[in-house]
Amino acid sequence: MLNPAAFCGWFADHTTTRRAPLLLGLVALAGATVMLCVGSSVAVIIGGRILQGISAAVVWVVGLALLVDTVGEKDIGQAMGYMGLAMSLGILVGPLLGGVVFASAGYYAVFGMTFGLIGLDIVLRLVLIEQKVARKWTVMDEMPTNDFPSTSDAGDVELRPQQPDSQSKRADPATYDGQSEGAPTEDHNTSMSLRHRLPPVITLLSSRRLLAGLWACLVLASLLTSFDATLPLFVRSTFGWSSTGAGLIFLALVIPNLVSPLIGKLSDRHGPRWFVTAGFVLNAPCLVLLRFVTHDSLSQKALLCALLFFIGLSTTLVFAPVSAEITHVVEAKEKKSPGLYGTNGAMAQAYGLFNMAWAGGTLVGPVWAGMVKERAGWGTMAWSLALLSFVTAFPTAVWTGGLITRPMRRSMAQQQNSAPIGAEC
Repeated sequence: MLNPAAFCGWFADHTTTRRAPLLLGLVALAGATVMLCVGSSVAVIIGGRILQGISAAVVWVVGLALLVDTVGEKDIGQAMGYMGLAMSLGILVGPLLGGVVFASAGYYAVFGMTFGLIGLDIVLRLVLIEQKVARKWTVMDEMPTNDFPSTSDAGDVELRPQQPDSQSKRADPATYDGQSEGAPTEDHNTSMSLRHRLPPVITLLSSRRLLAGLWACLVLASLLTSFDATLPLFVRSTFGWSSTGAGLIFLALVIPNLVSPLIGKLSDRHGPRWFVTAGFVLNAPCLVLLRFVTHDSLSQKALLCALLFFIGLSTTLVFAPVSAEITHVVEAKEKKSPGLYGTNGAMAQAYGLFNMAWAGGTLVGPVWAGMVKERAGWGTMAWSLALLSFVTAFPTAVWTGGLITRPMRRSMAQQQNSAPIGAEC
């Protein structure tokens, strides 16, 4: 999933619709599931897992780009909140259903349920009507017949250039980083021409705001997946719990995701900066306090559940705003430089980078937590993750939602523009 995500984003941005790459990803997922179902050798199982990762990259990247196309920038935070809630419910319900079906109907029944879900998803993709496709038909249906240009006027309509509004030529301090008004210089034109020729991935990665968002995504994935490798072993060795208890303890992490849509809606209204920063800051003391869970008692079990709940709540503050931040970065760049990413945009490529960061976090988190716990113990693992979370709060506070000093410069520019001409005399 780490390697093909960027290519999947490029491919999705160069297709006319999102449906085709989504269907390819689902077919590949079905093939990977077949390999895992019938595979009897290590090579076949490894091949199935690799194909599963590639198909997951396609579905994730194109699915997120399709979500942005459908919802738009204004409500993307709330939509990402629902997506995070669905993902958490899937992680919670999937093993539960798999265990129940396996116990009652056997091995192949579990894969039969999986094939049914993939088939249902393929059917839904086939009947999907994308927003940009529906918009074409809506515009044609709403346009009166007498509004269509006559044959004699067709040439005039196509040849008549649209005169730009004089106000649109003025640079917005919030968009152009406080550049002065007036005609752009020759160096600025050369820089813009060079930027238009660069691959979209390069121009995206040149944004410190995007890099801060990708770093936050990588750290968030690391924090979440670090418990996958350590928490079941810890509760078994400390409390003597079985696999059932080790699985149920993750409920404390998942339940706070129920408020994820609300967090996303609030971030749409008030901006993502302080939600993301607060999530990483609040996560740090909760992780540090995990070191005080040391022995088997009711109070210790209650303490562990409470700390995991607040860790889940703090990560919920981060997920939806960070996911939506990718959209805001791409939209801001396209507003600043219209046509920078061509007619199809670069939304899928941006979310390809997002998925690469998430996949990198899922790789780093278990390895980090497992190695530190094995060599230095549970307490050291907890405070090392807390340090990572606290440090991450600084770049997110500075760059998430745009450079933190930009509103101040915009306010100063507005005050200068609104001041009387003789005010300084």
